[in-house]
Amino acid sequence: MLRFMLRKTAYGLLVLLGVVVLVFFLFNVLPGDPARLTLGQRADVASLENVRKELHLDRPVGVQFGYYLNDLLPVGVHTVTEATENLHYITVAHISKDKILVLKTPYLRRSYQGKKQVWDILLEALPGTLLLAVAAMLFATVVGLALGVLSAVKQNTWMDTGAVFASVAGISVPSFFAGIVLAYLFGFVLSDYTGLHMTGSLFDVDPFKGRVLNLRNLILPAITLGIRPLAIIVQLTRSAMLDVLHQDFIRTAYAKGLSKRAVIWRHALPNALNPVITAITGWFAELLAGAFFVEYIFGWKGIGKVTVDALDKFDFPVVMGAILFTAGIFVIVNLLADLLYTLIDPRIKLD
Repeated sequence: MLRFMLRKTAYGLLVLLGVVVLVFFLFNVLPGDPARLTLGQRADVASLENVRKELHLDRPVGVQFGYYLNDLLPVGVHTVTEATENLHYITVAHISKDKILVLKTPYLRRSYQGKKQVWDILLEALPGTLLLAVAAMLFATVVGLALGVLSAVKQNTWMDTGAVFASVAGISVPSFFAGIVLAYLFGFVLSDYTGLHMTGSLFDVDPFKGRVLNLRNLILPAITLGIRPLAIIVQLTRSAMLDVLHQDFIRTAYAKGLSKRAVIWRHALPNALNPVITAITGWFAELLAGAFFVEYIFGWKGIGKVTVDALDKFDFPVVMGAILFTAGIFVIVNLLADLLYTLIDPRIKLD
């Protein structure tokens, strides 16, 4: 178990390193002067030079990448001023009069626009994205498993054909298009009947009550985000269930006098869950990382909307931080998924 976790963690760290390299050099070749984006168009030359020096923009690209990597690593060398102003850290050793070796949380730098730390911006937006992803995955899992089991049990009937057709349609429709259609249809045309709105965050602002929780705003974006994983889960569940239902232990269960419901839900479904769990965990990580357009369409405040807004304003530290943050979540979720397989199916060995 320990060797397996160490190997998977090493692979995950290599993936994150590749993302860091790609993100840094991609955003360093984009047009735009970070110093001017930070200070605005009316900044004087002296102020611009000071900011360029502070952000190490006066150094070669390789040196800039070294500083960026030093900010991201959990152990780094910083001046006392940098550590005090920007880091959550523990001093490990004093290297010189003004430099210290620290143990810290990754420093994603500060937003060009609000001067706020990127880490704080992302943590404020994370609950919205996390709630949306969980709701979408819950909807996709419950409905997808039910339709997949029904399709397998009722093979070659109209229910099977309808479930397969719906899953193919769900895979084919892009999330941003489905979001626009659902928002217009249920949030505008039928709004008087559904009580739903085209846009809205988890909390609405009431002039008398202040911040008010409004879970209705979660319904449309969650359904939109859950359509594609639902379609995948339906097809995987159907395929796995058809394979399991023809195995010997299922015939033995029927021979012992177990009811059809008990055989399907207690014996067949648990043995068909491995490919479904792969899809659920993979899609959950993807939903956390890929809710950008859905959040933007529905005005849902999360990491996706924050990132799109930052990209519109050329606020590159926020965009870079969001990409690294979601990549880290993706790696962690996939590691947990590998461990979860052994709990679901003891036959799997950790090699």
